[in-house]
Amino acid sequence: MSSASSSSPDSPELRKDHIFNRWVIFSSARSRRPSDLKVHSPTSNPNPKSNTSCPFCAGHEDECAPEIFRVPAGSSVAGWKVRVIENLYPALRRELEPPNSGSDVVCMRGFGFHDVVIETPSHNVRLPDLSDSEIKEVVLAFKERIEQLRRVGSIKYVQVFKNYGATAGASLSHSHSQIIGLPIVPPMVSTRLDSMKEYFDRTGKCGLCDIQLKKILIDESSHFYAIVPFAASNPFEIWIVPRKHASHFYEIDDERAADFGCLLKLMLLKLTLQLNDPPFNFMIHTAPFELPLSSSHSTHWFLQIVPQLHVIGGFETGTACYINAVFPEDAAKILREVKTHK
Repeated sequence: MSSASSSSPDSPELRKDHIFNRWVIFSSARSRRPSDLKVHSPTSNPNPKSNTSCPFCAGHEDECAPEIFRVPAGSSVAGWKVRVIENLYPALRRELEPPNSGSDVVCMRGFGFHDVVIETPSHNVRLPDLSDSEIKEVVLAFKERIEQLRRVGSIKYVQVFKNYGATAGASLSHSHSQIIGLPIVPPMVSTRLDSMKEYFDRTGKCGLCDIQLKKILIDESSHFYAIVPFAASNPFEIWIVPRKHASHFYEIDDERAADFGCLLKLMLLKLTLQLNDPPFNFMIHTAPFELPLSSSHSTHWFLQIVPQLHVIGGFETGTACYINAVFPEDAAKILREVKTHK
């Protein structure tokens, strides 16, 4: 991947994102100092009494949509750590007849799967508050559900994502994430695959394996590294990337799941401390189930964390060209220096 230019810190810069095939404008004049970029009030608002009406809390299982599985399997009401359930208000419906999805189809039945992963039975525990073993169980729950959906032949792509905070799209404060199984491959996913293949065809290297880590590295573990990407579309955006080339998230094993969970926890703690517990989204960008062999060497899965620190305006909406007020090298340096006392 290209390295940063030698422009002065006050000079605007355009950078090409070779993963998502888009341009990002960096202009520090659009913001205060990067170290001052914080939300005004923390997203979490612990309330010991709020679990009395929360359907995701232990003891309220019968208020939820049907359960798909729990961890540990067969555990009692008092013993579960993670539950995967159907979404009570699904975007797509699993009981519909799977559609025909030819290239010329412009409308189809809303078949698909929309699930919720309840990450903890405790109402006031956030994902980064979990122990290392607990966050590993969440990661393995993602893997297990994706593998289940993989066996549904009409499902082409699965998106794992988390919305934290109301302004990031979370409707319930109890820590949870979501999984949607689609009968199509979304256009943005196709664009990502095409862009990564174009980079591979041009350079002979995977765009994520080829990243120059020196100035944008935040931290690393045995199997993963965490960076602020060279052309980050948002301030303090973080990517967690496998060191070993891998196209599919579901191929993660127990050792790597534990390692990944620890690094994810560390990154969320750093964002919490530096940005005053901001709302955020994270997304696992993986490969479609039916990945052409010609794309296997260029497609590399990763997790993207996007703190929601500003409102997307008309320019970004109209052009898909983002304006970022914080240079990635500055954001990475700031996050490297955040002490979490983990």
